[in-house]
Amino acid sequence: MPKKSFSELINSPGMPVLVDFYADWCGPCKTMAPILQQVAQQHQGKLRIIKIDVDRNQAVAQQFRVQSIPTLILFQNGQPVWRQAGVVPAPQLNQTLQGFVNR
Repeated sequence: MPKKSFSELINSPGMPVLVDFYADWCGPCKTMAPILQQVAQQHQGKLRIIKIDVDRNQAVAQQFRVQSIPTLILFQNGQPVWRQAGVVPAPQLNQTLQGFVNR
């Protein structure tokens, strides 16, 4: 299967896409991983979560001015609508996403 471009990945019609910009060597990113799994289960079928390794995808990270990791950016119809740098606790992240997921 051909790899999709970043813009194809974030242009998920009708479904918000949460992008986790991370790196394998980043401690806080490892903390964020189980939180994202929990959030993915709670919003199954209503939200898409993709992980972007900033070391392998530097152009995309620069395009969205990702300066610290983890950085989460929520895209709606290909447009960034929310972003947060650092670890976000699951309850806080779920509360934030609620407003975008149930539109």
